[in-house]
Amino acid sequence: MSKAHPIVAVTGSSGAGTTTIRHAFSDIFRRQGIQPAFVNGDSFHRYDHETMGRVIEQAQVAGLPLSHFGPDVNLFEQLETLFTEYGRSGGGTFRQCITEDNCVELGGKPGTFTQWGPLPADTDLLFYEGLHGGVVARTWTRRQMSPSHNPLVAERRSSSEDGGVDVAQHVDLLLGVVPVVNLEWIQKIHRDTRTHGYSVEAVTNTILRRMRDYISFIVPQFSVTDINFQRVPVVDTSNPFISRDVPLDAESIVVIRFRDPQRFNFPQLLREIHDSYMSRPNTLVIPGSYFGHALEVICAPLIHELCSR
Repeated sequence: MSKAHPIVAVTGSSGAGTTTIRHAFSDIFRRQGIQPAFVNGDSFHRYDHETMGRVIEQAQVAGLPLSHFGPDVNLFEQLETLFTEYGRSGGGTFRQCITEDNCVELGGKPGTFTQWGPLPADTDLLFYEGLHGGVVARTWTRRQMSPSHNPLVAERRSSSEDGGVDVAQHVDLLLGVVPVVNLEWIQKIHRDTRTHGYSVEAVTNTILRRMRDYISFIVPQFSVTDINFQRVPVVDTSNPFISRDVPLDAESIVVIRFRDPQRFNFPQLLREIHDSYMSRPNTLVIPGSYFGHALEVICAPLIHELCSR
């Protein structure tokens, strides 16, 4: 952690509300006159989209459970190095993931990366959004592609032998944003079948293949976050594999857990966020449609405090 160069990380799986989060924090930064360095977690995938598909396909043939969640296809060490360097000097090396939205600006093919380069100069904080903003991995076994891009090479030990990675220790404000798992599966099934044309069976197999890495590298992050925002549907999602639609925000509540409740004025939060209530001394429950508003009300003072230091 760094008083001079703070880091804010939002960690959570895809579909957890990333658009709402991006808009909320962009508004906070604009109102407070903060210049952030934005880092997208997708830019720390080990392979571009095309190569990633080939690697995972080869792993399936070899009976290896590779997934987007694990260290086999992500650059955990480079992410920790970036956080370490930014906290120390306000700089660091990163790259950007090229998407349909930014391909004209960045001048590349969607699904690929820009070259590695320095972060923008003179930023007030680093803002990370992705899967692994709080990942802690003390030990793992990594498999990589052979230089010929044929089968995966035999197992080898990673640098975790000398301590592994602990990205969370460098973050000044760590937020977890995650739907309950049934809702997460519903969102993935609907996104992949409608956008990519996959069958429900194919998406279900992907969910099963990812499960080990999800439990090992995604779920533990939510035990070290400063604040968790968990979306919970209030409609029946008991069988997510036959759900016809994704529950709306208005059909959900958001459960907000605070690791250090002493820092927060809950009576004031209850006044500012309508129809909210406390379910535990450290847990606030709000209507799902108020998620963006709650993000700003809760996080704006924290951001101000970080940058005022």
